[in-house]
Amino acid sequence: MKEYLFLFRGGDGRTLQQSPEKWQAHMQKWMQWMGALGEKGQLVSAQPLNATGKQVTGSKKLVTDGPFMEGKEMVGGYLMCKADSYDAAVDIAKGCPILEFDDGVVEVREIQELKM
Repeated sequence: MKEYLFLFRGGDGRTLQQSPEKWQAHMQKWMQWMGALGEKGQLVSAQPLNATGKQVTGSKKLVTDGPFMEGKEMVGGYLMCKADSYDAAVDIAKGCPILEFDDGVVEVREIQELKM
């Protein structure tokens, strides 16, 4: 099986956080989805990301605060999984709870194996 990286964008759950019941129900969907991947041996790792960060840019290594972009473009978390093919990874991504939001996005990227 190959490894794939899912980058999660959009799906701002701040409105759900205003209702503890809705937020808990949404988070339960994430736990069920990731738990099922774990049971199948497909989950490698997953973590949410804080909204703050630093960027190091160019040959001068300029350090700036960031990221500064629209919320729907900012990466909010990631998941690494194993799948037999790109199509299989995309099918896994279709089950992601972030897609319950109109602006929720899962970017699926294959991890390229480095040849040393």
